Amino acid sequence: MTRREFMLAFAGWAAPLGRRTTMGLGPYSFSLSRRSSEALEFLEYAYSLGAGGAQVTLKSLEPDYLKQVRERAERLSMYIEVNAPLPKDDTARFEALAHAAREVGALCLHIVCLGGRRYEVFSSLEQWKQFASEAKTRLRRALKLAEKYRVPLAVENHKDWTLEEMVALLREFSSEYLGACVDFGNNIALLDDPNELVEGLAPYALSTHVKDMAVEEYAEGFRLAEVPLGEGFLDLPRLVGCIRRSRPQVKLSLEMITRNPLKVPCLTEKYWASFAGRSGRYLARTLSLVRTHRPSRGLPDVDALDEAARLKLELDNVVRSLEYARQNLALAA
Repeated sequence: MTRREFMLAFAGWAAPLGRRTTMGLGPYSFSLSRRSSEALEFLEYAYSLGAGGAQVTLKSLEPDYLKQVRERAERLSMYIEVNAPLPKDDTARFEALAHAAREVGALCLHIVCLGGRRYEVFSSLEQWKQFASEAKTRLRRALKLAEKYRVPLAVENHKDWTLEEMVALLREFSSEYLGACVDFGNNIALLDDPNELVEGLAPYALSTHVKDMAVEEYAEGFRLAEVPLGEGFLDLPRLVGCIRRSRPQVKLSLEMITRNPLKVPCLTEKYWASFAGRSGRYLARTLSLVRTHRPSRGLPDVDALDEAARLKLELDNVVRSLEYARQNLALAA
């Protein structure tokens, strides 16, 4: 089966009536199929899978387009969160995007400070400190505009800030318009405990990336992979419950990235170069977690599949996760 044949086969797939969920979808759930995250297209696709909302990008800032997006989301009874890059020196584009997000009824602007992984990007503590200083400057610029247009900024824990650093960052700004997009799995790569991570960030939550994770030891540390909800080691009812108790209005969005496992080389010297205050306790605790939760079937080897099989697996993983959320996390619509 070719890519074209696969996409045609699943183009008309829709969730059966009565099997909808309030859980939304993040666009990286479809990184293999490279599905567009453009608002109108992604809303329709997310709805066809039974999802209750979507994290999207806006292809235009024109009033007619923004009106279409808002009206379509309202008609489908779906929430919108808009993905946005942090502004550098020129804030005009970000200001226009903040205004547009308000016009489409977005619950927040989802942002990340670092596109890569801290332990891969930085080779010294000084480099990290320079980045952190620059990130705060950019956040300060963005926050002024978020406050002006009354659209909150949700900063994702994106394998950059540790739990303690993230909490300190949010407390430093101390604004109702700056909070967290709480990713359930990312900070395992920084040796944070996932339960402590969600509990620590829940009071600041404005958005979420709900995912389940599997881990496996290797010579230089451990490998980390997203797996369908309910098939990993995360205590999802506990984590979801924590968000709901702290911030009941915050939406739960799935990020199920189908890919080969990521290597977390926490037993190498370079891994530790950009961290301050990470003691051996974090390493010992994480390695114990990894050894306790060895996967019975091994981690996914996505690259070993042909293209059609990869695309099918990606869609299956999302559909199974949405169904799990509906049945087991009390997220039926």
